[in-house]
Amino acid sequence: MDNNTNNKSKIYSRTDTSKVNLTDEEWKKTLSQDVYYIARMKGTERPWTSKFEKFNEVGTYYCAACGNPLFKSDTKFESGCGWPSFYEPISKSSIIYLPDHSHGMDRTEVECGRCKAHLGHVFEDGPPPTGLRYCINGVILDFEKASEAEKKYKAEKKS
Repeated sequence: MDNNTNNKSKIYSRTDTSKVNLTDEEWKKTLSQDVYYIARMKGTERPWTSKFEKFNEVGTYYCAACGNPLFKSDTKFESGCGWPSFYEPISKSSIIYLPDHSHGMDRTEVECGRCKAHLGHVFEDGPPPTGLRYCINGVILDFEKASEAEKKYKAEKKS
C-alpha cells in the first residue's frame, strides 16, 4: 500500500536511518503531488478521506516520503477525528516534535525523524498507556503487512 510514486528513489528505505536532506526541487521530483503537498508544504488531507482511517491490518506504517518506520498497527486506534490515529511511535527517534501556532491554535506538529516530512499533530487526549493521540495524514503513510515484512526478513537472513 505504497503512497510514494517513486519508491526506487535513492532516499526511500525502510532500513536506512541516515538523515535525508533534499532541496525543494529534489523533493518535487521525488514525491507524488499529494505526498509533496502534505510532506513539504505542511498540508492536511480532508478528514475521513484516508484509506487508513478504517484500516485494521496488522503491520507497520512508514513515512511515504523516505520509508522511515513510524507506527506499529497495534498502536492505532479509532479516535473519531477523521484521520488515522496512533498512541505511540515506533521509537523516540521516529518523530520530531515542533511547536505549531498556525491558524490561531497552539499545537504540537509531528515530523518524520528521518526526512522532516510533515506528518500531522499530536494531542494529549489519547488512550492509555500514553494518553497521546498522533493524528496523522494518511497520504504520508505507507503500510506493510506483518506477514510480508516477515517473509522479506527471512529471505534476507538466508542470503
